[in-house]
Amino acid sequence: MTPPKKKATGKKAAAEEAAGKKKAVTKKAAAKNTTASKKTTAAKSTTAKKTTAKAVAKRTTAETTPKAAVKAAVKAAVKKADTTKAPSKTAPVAPPAPPFSPAPDAGDRERLLHGTHHAPHSVLGAHPVPGGVVFRALRPYARSVTVVAGELRAELHDDGDGFFSGLLPLTEVPAYRLLVAYEDTTLETEDAYRFLPTLGELDLHLIGEGRHEELWTVLGAHPRTHEGVTGTSFSVWAPNARGVRVAGSFNFWDGTGYPMRSLGSSGVWELFVPGVGEGELYKFDIVRPDGSHTLRADPLARRTEVPPATSSIVHSSRYEWGDEEWLARRADLPAHEAPFSVYEIHLASWRPGLTYRQLAEQLPAYVKDLGFTHVELMPVAEHPFGGSWGYQVTGFYAPTARLGSPDDFKYLVDALHQAGIGVLMDWVPAHFPRDAWALAEFDGRPLYEHEDPLRAAHPDWGTLEFDFGRREVRNFLVANAVYWCEEFHIDGLRVDAVASMLYLDYSREPGQWTPNEHGGRENLDAVAFLQEMNATVYRRNPGVVTVAEESTAWDGVTRATHHRGPSGFGGLGFGLKWNMGWMHDSLAYMSHEPVHRKYHHHEMTFSMVYAYSENYVLPISHDEVVHGKRSLVSKMPGDWWQQRANLRAYLAFMWAHPGKQLLFMGQEFAQGAEWSEAHGPDWWLLDPAYGAEADHRGVRDLVRDLNTVYRSAPALWQRDTDPAGFQWVVGDASEDNVFAFLRYDTEGVPLLSVSNLSPVVRHDYRLGVPDDVPAWHEALNTDAERYGGSGVGRPDPVKPEPQGWHGRPASIRLALPPLATVWLRPA
Repeated sequence: MTPPKKKATGKKAAAEEAAGKKKAVTKKAAAKNTTASKKTTAAKSTTAKKTTAKAVAKRTTAETTPKAAVKAAVKAAVKKADTTKAPSKTAPVAPPAPPFSPAPDAGDRERLLHGTHHAPHSVLGAHPVPGGVVFRALRPYARSVTVVAGELRAELHDDGDGFFSGLLPLTEVPAYRLLVAYEDTTLETEDAYRFLPTLGELDLHLIGEGRHEELWTVLGAHPRTHEGVTGTSFSVWAPNARGVRVAGSFNFWDGTGYPMRSLGSSGVWELFVPGVGEGELYKFDIVRPDGSHTLRADPLARRTEVPPATSSIVHSSRYEWGDEEWLARRADLPAHEAPFSVYEIHLASWRPGLTYRQLAEQLPAYVKDLGFTHVELMPVAEHPFGGSWGYQVTGFYAPTARLGSPDDFKYLVDALHQAGIGVLMDWVPAHFPRDAWALAEFDGRPLYEHEDPLRAAHPDWGTLEFDFGRREVRNFLVANAVYWCEEFHIDGLRVDAVASMLYLDYSREPGQWTPNEHGGRENLDAVAFLQEMNATVYRRNPGVVTVAEESTAWDGVTRATHHRGPSGFGGLGFGLKWNMGWMHDSLAYMSHEPVHRKYHHHEMTFSMVYAYSENYVLPISHDEVVHGKRSLVSKMPGDWWQQRANLRAYLAFMWAHPGKQLLFMGQEFAQGAEWSEAHGPDWWLLDPAYGAEADHRGVRDLVRDLNTVYRSAPALWQRDTDPAGFQWVVGDASEDNVFAFLRYDTEGVPLLSVSNLSPVVRHDYRLGVPDDVPAWHEALNTDAERYGGSGVGRPDPVKPEPQGWHGRPASIRLALPPLATVWLRPA
């Protein structure tokens, strides 16, 4: 066993002590390639006072200053160690390490140049290091970069490829700016890489959970003042990207100097760019997993270039609304218990060439004159191909720039509200086009679309279906629905192509689809998405209504989401549903020659079998007057007089039938041609100089009167979803082509609708009626001469006779006009 060493004493102990101190000091200096400590005598050097720093900056560049500081610090440390009580001349002294290099290392340099750096802020900008503060900048094409901090001006060393760096002997990071000199100009600017992220932890948590209901406030481009500096924050969700950069008009579309940082597992990339403001164009330069680059428009851009240009535009709204009164009373009545007649419009072709603001001067007055309660706008979200009518969306958060700015669109909505007209808009969450600059494989892999190619490809339209099972995608769409309601005061969303979302086998052959986890054909992810969307919209926006374009017999489209039906599913939560069955059957009936209609009588009555299974809208939409289907009046049989008479009778039958009404533009004045987005309605038909102008004006006058009487008669809308609000008087008079029914309001006040869809007058036609109405008078007659009819009618009230008929205690006798509908109300 080796005995313990004895404690050294005397001169030997003093020498060992001195050598130990000297060794410790030199070891620290070598390990960090810089001064030993801020508490050493180096604090008396050029890092101590600004005056000294200024003097150093004047006589040397930032490249040489760090070397001098390191040498001085090491020399001071060694000198201090040598002046101990008993210095030893034989003690070894470690040589100083090579001076610290402020330039980024080769790995960082390569990743920054290739746009694949996840944390550019950790390299670029200003960072405290032993010996001072290192400054690094990536400024392609710059001739020099100078740090400006108060009176300090230090030119950084040009490291090549646009990199500039320097180590300044400062004790902390100062408030600084960069002076960037180019060949023909010099710019003084803030450094984008000195700012904290603009998204908070709560934002990232909600995004990760797929529950950020105001997603548009944190993703996209937002002009703002951040840490006292004005600029624009850019952020984008691209979890598969190896790197993301911002490119735009502010950097000549070269994103090399603007790499974004990854905010962890959220998949969000972010960068605040000082000095960038409204109106700048931008896109995201994304590095795919395979290393290739793709330049993409912002999925949450709130403004875009006018197609066919595809850039996103930095936007901030300054619009001041004037529709407070409208919004305050919007929720007074639920939509299914209120008057609800809709004029469907394609804004770009209603009056071709008009902007949003010009439309605001004409459209509200026209719609108000006709008496419609709402307009429905075919999709206004940005779309690259006008021929899609807006149904292939690329900019889900941006109104189309074809007609003006987002604030211009707000002006139009505001004008409609101030005229007492609600605004619905078509919303398209089912699919999106494959344009290479938009959402398709956004970050190099399926992201917004389903990863299964069979699930992603829409078989009918050549588009891609959203992946409704991915929480971030669901969040993107739910927040989008909320966005239109809250930012643009939209009163309702008509959701397009719901059936294609609900069924896994929609338009697919066997082998082209995979059943759900229960072996069924229902798309459970889409069901959950629609339920979440509806619940969120209704919770946040009282008075807003959602409407489903759903063409199947799916159970519970307008049932509350928490109420389960026979199928086991909760309701989808829509407020209303388009009655596609009624539309198809009734138009089929009307297209038959009257002599054949008796064989198709059920096509007009069958709708009452299921009329109360959902809350319905009766739609005569754009889809029924294009692609060879002919316009509404042209579907009618007979000569021109009979066609118009059929049309008038049909419209009055429609307005009296349980359910809300929707009519596409141009059909209100019996346009004979199909609609074309290229030139819109044939307004020349209403020109007084046109010989048949009176025929078309007569139909429009009827539509105006239909809406006027409709709004004044609660029986026609108050109990649309209540079976007690409807009674057949005669529904089986197929030989006569006659349909008669009663509508009741909540007070029991009736309205009698009688349609004679044969071309002959039926004199003394007896109809059973209640015996508690002393007299009936015509409220509307589609055969009136002012509408272009033959004038058969009864201007005087008609009193019931005590003779029972049609199972009722009393009856009236009427002369039914040919191809006409008559409404009668209690006198």
